[in-house]
Amino acid sequence: MQGKMAVVGPAETIMVFKAAGVEAFPAPDEKSAREVLRRVAHDYPVVFLSEEYAEPLKDLLKRFDEEAYPVVLPIPTGRETGYGEAFLKTSMERALGVDILFKK
Repeated sequence: MQGKMAVVGPAETIMVFKAAGVEAFPAPDEKSAREVLRRVAHDYPVVFLSEEYAEPLKDLLKRFDEEAYPVVLPIPTGRETGYGEAFLKTSMERALGVDILFKK
């Protein structure tokens, strides 16, 4: 499991990650993204999730957040909703106690 990373999202937006050595798992919609995320969570310590699926799957992400692994990170893939930035801001504030990047 060490050092392995995966990305879940629409095929047309995640295949570029393969060039960086990240395993790509296409999911055409939220329902399949939920199933794929549950499956890959057992084998990958870091999972990037397309931002457009992150907000609808926040109930599942909250469960993952309670454990050390996997770390599931929403990433922008061209269909930004603002959820990824808000998630990062909240996570940083929780970890550091202060907003060091966004200052909003």
